[in-house]
Amino acid sequence: MQVINYPSKKDWQQILTRPTIDMDELEEVVNQIFKEIKADGDKALLKYTWFYDRIKINELEVSAEEINASEQEISKELKEAMAIAAGNIEKFHGAQFPKSESIETTSGVSCWRKATPIEKVGLYIPGGSAPLFSTVLMLGIPAKLAGCSEIVLCTPPGKNGKIDPAILYASKLVGIDRVFRVGGIQAIGAMAFGTETIPNVFKIFGPGNQFVTAAKQRVNKVGVAIDMPAGPSEVLVLADGSAEPAFVAADLLSQAEHGADSQVILLTWDKNLVDKVLAEVEVQLSALSRKGVAELALNNSKIILVESMEEALDMSNEYGPEHLIVSVKNESEVINLIQNAGSVFLGNYTPESAGDYASGTNHTLPTNGYAKAYSGVSLESFMKSISFQKITEKGLLELGPAIETMAKAEQLDAHCNAVSIRLQKIKEEK
Repeated sequence: MQVINYPSKKDWQQILTRPTIDMDELEEVVNQIFKEIKADGDKALLKYTWFYDRIKINELEVSAEEINASEQEISKELKEAMAIAAGNIEKFHGAQFPKSESIETTSGVSCWRKATPIEKVGLYIPGGSAPLFSTVLMLGIPAKLAGCSEIVLCTPPGKNGKIDPAILYASKLVGIDRVFRVGGIQAIGAMAFGTETIPNVFKIFGPGNQFVTAAKQRVNKVGVAIDMPAGPSEVLVLADGSAEPAFVAADLLSQAEHGADSQVILLTWDKNLVDKVLAEVEVQLSALSRKGVAELALNNSKIILVESMEEALDMSNEYGPEHLIVSVKNESEVINLIQNAGSVFLGNYTPESAGDYASGTNHTLPTNGYAKAYSGVSLESFMKSISFQKITEKGLLELGPAIETMAKAEQLDAHCNAVSIRLQKIKEEK
């Protein structure tokens, strides 16, 4: 990890730059694959699964028998852990139902909103070197709670052409029975446009690599909604002398092992903490099964020493991290100054892993600075609101003249007349 001491504010933008990719070149690849999916459907999906993953598959949809069999292929301990996580996720998201109240904005003018589920949603579950069955829980549970009538799940197959049993069991646990063995750009295209086997959806959810992110951003331009532009994972740890160096190092490495393009940052105003964390990173890194991946991510990562807590918070808000871990003495003071973050983890005993798996909050979060404008996935992500209004004769008499005046000022005579003709009718009947 690169150590940067007391940087000038003018250098922050350069210091906080994320690893970048050539999006123009990626978009050309995405466009070509999408073009073939529209023309050839399932045939294109099979072609690109072989082209990218060197996996030949005969059936895109996973059978009910295979989903049911997954229960026998994973341990009792994992099933129990999933049940605990699912329960907490359901509790947290179940409390998020929006309230709908009718507001009388003017006497006789009532307005309200009604939340309704998005009918058809697609869930993308990464499943390459690390099959993320936890994402099935994070997306499937709120989709079911919201009442989405059709839920499609796509995940890449392993080298044997099968889906990891933990992903299948998680799907069964949350009640998703339409699972397809297809990943990458082709999975996003299939859910966006539909094929002979995979139905199209109205909104696509889920994290992924740079190819998946580029594909999601592309379909968003052609009318298919997405949760957010979620790319490579990242964490920023804000720590002072009260932080445990071993805990800080563990949290940095927990994100670094996600992928070579992940980024981890430690921001501190305690000079003594820097060397302690670096030493712990070296010790813990050597024991990781994904050491090679984590090492590559650490090449993109930094420890930044600043003058004060206030400066650290300013820099953190400028970065807008996906995950923000706060290990400081005066925690309550820091909370009030956090403006940009996907999800925040407070105190020495709140590892980011808890949010990834089982505390109840959602782990599908905005990355790459999008936390400045986007929220993480929630129950409302799977819903949309429709506004309603009801105006009585009295209400139109009260509000109508203002509408007429504004319509005339915009030279929209028909808008004005839609009110005037009603007002005239009311006056005639009196």
